[in-house]
Amino acid sequence: MRELLLLAVGSALVNNVVLSQFLGICPFLGVSKNVKTAAGMGGAVIFVITIASFVTSVIYKFILVPSSFEYMQTIVFILVIAALVQFVEMFLKKAMPPLYNALGVYLPLITTNCAVLGVALTNVQKSYNILEGVVNGIATSAGFLVAIVLMAGIREKIEHNDITESFRGTPIVLITAGLMAIAFFGFSGLI
Repeated sequence: MRELLLLAVGSALVNNVVLSQFLGICPFLGVSKNVKTAAGMGGAVIFVITIASFVTSVIYKFILVPSSFEYMQTIVFILVIAALVQFVEMFLKKAMPPLYNALGVYLPLITTNCAVLGVALTNVQKSYNILEGVVNGIATSAGFLVAIVLMAGIREKIEHNDITESFRGTPIVLITAGLMAIAFFGFSGLI
């Protein structure tokens, strides 16, 4: 149990997928203009990464390894992730149309979000069992949610500040992301 807790804290804070590994930057910068939209994207990423971690671990351990097709892992993982994202997209379109419209093009981009594929590949590379892989997936996606919601909150506050013309827009967002990465680096002594 202690190992799973350390894995979760390490995946969410110490090795934050966005701020330490720099995976998933596109939705992090693109959807973080509004806290509600960012939280919706974070929730969708939590669902996709958690389910993808489970499904890819099962497929890898029980299909790819026994049949000696480990080299197919990337292609298989991308197909699994694409199918899961389609499921999330259909669900949001039916159940939450405002969130579906707010996420726009960034929802299908979860398919190509390197954070999702990165977690699946990390689970394989670090030889996590299925439970450890799912815990890593949940914690990593929770770290993504924390990072994107924090960035959205900061961006909402920045909009109402008087910022020099040369720093408005993308430059101040990138500076903010860099400062957040430095702040999250402080968690490295935690584990």
